[in-house]
Amino acid sequence: MIKDQMFSQMNQAALARLAGREPRELARNAGIRYEAEAQAFHIPTMGMEVTLSYPDYRFMPELPGWHSLVILHYLDLADGFPLTGKEIPFGQMKSGMVRGGGIDRRCELTIQNLKNLSEDTLMKICENIGGEPISSNADAAYRIPFLPKFPVTLKIWLPDEEFPASGRLLLDSSADHYLTIEDAVTVAEIILERIITTK
Repeated sequence: MIKDQMFSQMNQAALARLAGREPRELARNAGIRYEAEAQAFHIPTMGMEVTLSYPDYRFMPELPGWHSLVILHYLDLADGFPLTGKEIPFGQMKSGMVRGGGIDRRCELTIQNLKNLSEDTLMKICENIGGEPISSNADAAYRIPFLPKFPVTLKIWLPDEEFPASGRLLLDSSADHYLTIEDAVTVAEIILERIITTK
């Protein structure tokens, strides 16, 4: 109940901040498309495209609550800063030492606890959330386009006779221009949940 109330309050606050904002500017800063005739944003996220109506900000199709809230925050905060291509852990985001470090550790534990992790399984999981393989020093790495200016890189080292599987989620160093550390942690939780539940 408390979590539902908190979500409702945060959602209302996000909508209030977006009220009256110029949609073309929002779209430009966020790297998304705005269709003036339909009065709608077209937003790619994790392998699918959602439509967000303007000015009432309704999602079609509907997304799980925290996913939709992160997108509203992204629209509000995005300033168009270019991606740098430099990867950082969540803990290096602004004010990320505690919460970011916690999600960095949780990611490693989540990957370690996956049973029967293979390259084929990993490929299926990542493709289901829009990930594309990239070259890396890890056994496997995927760029997951959570939002156009907020990609997340998943790196995984597969298990062998000596070590269990391990993994990391990494962000572009421009991340602070698009989401707060609290939102970024929510993004990581959404991705980890999809990894855990994808068969």
